[in-house]
Amino acid sequence: MPKGQLEHANLTVTDPQRSAELFEKLCGWHERWHGPAMNGGETIHVGNEMTYLALYTNPDATGGYDKGVPLNHVGLLVDDLDAAEKIVIEAGLEPFAHADYAPGRRFYFFDWDRIEFEVVSYL
Repeated sequence: MPKGQLEHANLTVTDPQRSAELFEKLCGWHERWHGPAMNGGETIHVGNEMTYLALYTNPDATGGYDKGVPLNHVGLLVDDLDAAEKIVIEAGLEPFAHADYAPGRRFYFFDWDRIEFEVVSYL
């Protein structure tokens, strides 16, 4: 049976640079690639050597997504949940739904485009 892992997720955002800067601070990631994309858009790949988020935009990108459309949330694993929460707050975003249950601690936030993220730590 094949084995796999998530290699990337491609999200449409209104400001890929702003989003990339958040994930660089939040996850210790770096910009892997930046360039033109389909439909007159641009994309920034931000992540590590194995996984990344492709942050795509084009002139028609509006943000303001409804919860659950097109996805429920993106989960991010961090080694310091308290420091991660401070970064989210400093970005002007609001953490919510804090929980501490097996196997870890977590909180959620919506980015500027109303994409929901779960931030979890197992430490």
